[in-house]
Amino acid sequence: MSSERTDVATLLKNVAVQLAGCQRVLVAYSGGLDSSVLLHMLYQLMQQRSDLVVRAAYVHHGLSAQADRWAQHCMHTCQQWDIPCAVLPVTVDARERGVEAAAREVRYQALRQHLLPDEVLLTAQHLDDQSETFLLALKRGSGPAGLSAMGATGKLGANSLLRPLLGVARARLDDYAHHYRLAWVEDESNGDARYDRNFLRLQVLPQLKQRWPSFPEAVARSARLCAEQEQLLDELLAASLQLACDTEGALAIDALIPLSEPHRFALLRRWLRAHEVTMPSREQLLHLWQDVALSRQDAEPLLQLGSVQIRRFRQRLYCVAPCANVASLVLPWYPEQGALTLPHRLGFLSLAEQGMRIRRPHPDEQVSVRFGLKGTLHIVGRSGGRSAKKLWQEYAIPPWKREQIPIVYYNQQPIAAVGVFVMREGDTSANDTVWQIVWRMT
Repeated sequence: MSSERTDVATLLKNVAVQLAGCQRVLVAYSGGLDSSVLLHMLYQLMQQRSDLVVRAAYVHHGLSAQADRWAQHCMHTCQQWDIPCAVLPVTVDARERGVEAAAREVRYQALRQHLLPDEVLLTAQHLDDQSETFLLALKRGSGPAGLSAMGATGKLGANSLLRPLLGVARARLDDYAHHYRLAWVEDESNGDARYDRNFLRLQVLPQLKQRWPSFPEAVARSARLCAEQEQLLDELLAASLQLACDTEGALAIDALIPLSEPHRFALLRRWLRAHEVTMPSREQLLHLWQDVALSRQDAEPLLQLGSVQIRRFRQRLYCVAPCANVASLVLPWYPEQGALTLPHRLGFLSLAEQGMRIRRPHPDEQVSVRFGLKGTLHIVGRSGGRSAKKLWQEYAIPPWKREQIPIVYYNQQPIAAVGVFVMREGDTSANDTVWQIVWRMT
């Protein structure tokens, strides 16, 4: 057997070993050389394993005039290999983070949404990609977490993520592709050195490898050592982080105040990672601590980190998704005809055998659901009135949640803040028939 054939067989065997425990996989398939090699390996493994189910997904960023042609190439190749392929269109907004970072973020969001619950995502990053990622992290001034670069295994939401080619040099993938006469597409932007990753690939790494041929392997070792240090810190800090968090995942500020800054920031990073927040810079962590956690008590501070917001309420930090503006919505509801689906993934309301009890409406009362309360309210079990703001505070409802809680109205009269309190106008004590309403999230 020739050395080339032996190397190709070894590559396939190594990938087979890494995928031994996987039965359903989704391959992130761009049509380029790297992902074409990975997908072909999966095609070969399917011939050997009848239990292996493979799908592919092409993320259509729309950044190139050739993107439609690349999508067609991917669909055609998958059709030849009898592998289902989906095209996932995305919109890249590069205004805040630049094209490369924004494209990566929306790409993984699309793949995450497309994954089935029991699937493993496979991506085709290789040894040279690892060097680029390491050097980019070094350029940003990253600590051990950033310098850990990419792991061979990881998570994308609830799904597992594998990079089975991470220890393989791109030159070996090129040999594999030519051995099997694979066809792939070339992204013209890969030759544009204005992009940081391309600059490293085209101008920096070739010189480093010429001077030190084993440079990529040395970088990979350094990345693994950094990852080991991070894993050790994860283990050492896990118990204290758990104690500092409540059942909703909110982080107690008072638990962090006595700590040294390195200890505090290490806990904050792990808390953010648990909420799948893009790892912040040191400056962002300082901003989070000084301007959010330690802001004046009557403030409602907010820090935007990627697609989430960091907020404070009653000496706790929360990671929350930006709230949709639903204050002007009026949703007619006919409860006895079925559940009401709320917009913006706010769940649904329905009648149930158990739930918040309110009186049944009179025949001349129309039922609707709205959001937001103002003015003075009189609620069941309380003498006198309370302002809506004070009621929310008494019931420990954070400010950003107050406008998201469905309010049941009869005509123009608020009857109940579902799941929180009932107004006197909804009191059941003088009524023979009642409704019991539940609010479930989707």
